Amino acid sequence: MEHGAARTAQPVIVAIDGPSGTGKSSTSKAVAAQLGLSYLDTGAQYRAITWWMVTNGIDIEDPTAVAAMAGKPVIVSGTDPAHPTITVDGVDVAGPIRTQEVTSKVSAVSAVPEVRTVITELQRSLAGGAEHGIVVEGRDIGTTVLPDADLKIFLTASPEARAARRSGELKNTDVHATREALIKRDAADSSRSTSPLAKADDAVEVDTTDLTLAQVIECVVTLVEEKRGAGQARAAEEKRAAL
Repeated sequence: MEHGAARTAQPVIVAIDGPSGTGKSSTSKAVAAQLGLSYLDTGAQYRAITWWMVTNGIDIEDPTAVAAMAGKPVIVSGTDPAHPTITVDGVDVAGPIRTQEVTSKVSAVSAVPEVRTVITELQRSLAGGAEHGIVVEGRDIGTTVLPDADLKIFLTASPEARAARRSGELKNTDVHATREALIKRDAADSSRSTSPLAKADDAVEVDTTDLTLAQVIECVVTLVEEKRGAGQARAAEEKRAAL
């Protein structure tokens, strides 16, 4: 489908969840670009608020302290899949939020209910304002943030495959150490009491272990187009019934 043609198609909200290293970000950006949709990396928002907490000397180990400051930073996410941006209080933090320090602390910050409330409201606002539809990727999108999304997809992969991919992204990182870090973060994100990492009951699970990125993108694009086609057919039927 041509990018321009997608502009006239039925708006669709797509939730893509799953742990790190499953190809979530690369897939989501490519699908959004191919179908003319907006794109939102919710993980970047949690990284951004974590970066702000660290930069401002907030004790990450003190949930009360983190909660008290949750509403302070102003986080702005650009939703162009070709050039996704993120700023905190007007500062471009696309680079700083990817440091190991932020990565090691993001699970603790994102587990604080007040933080999740602030970020969830921001995510819903962005999704609701996407004129042509949006692909939103994260860990609790289909279950908590956008439970009424038109299509929910849950990406999975073996720990070994995920560690290999993440090590490749981070360059010269020890695969074994990366695997252990991923498993530790999975446990933290899956066991938190507020909006844990989980597959929605009505999500389509896609195991990316043995698939290339191109194959995963093709699979998700097909799922979105099928859902959007069904939505257009339903809308046409409702319009005929109203005549």
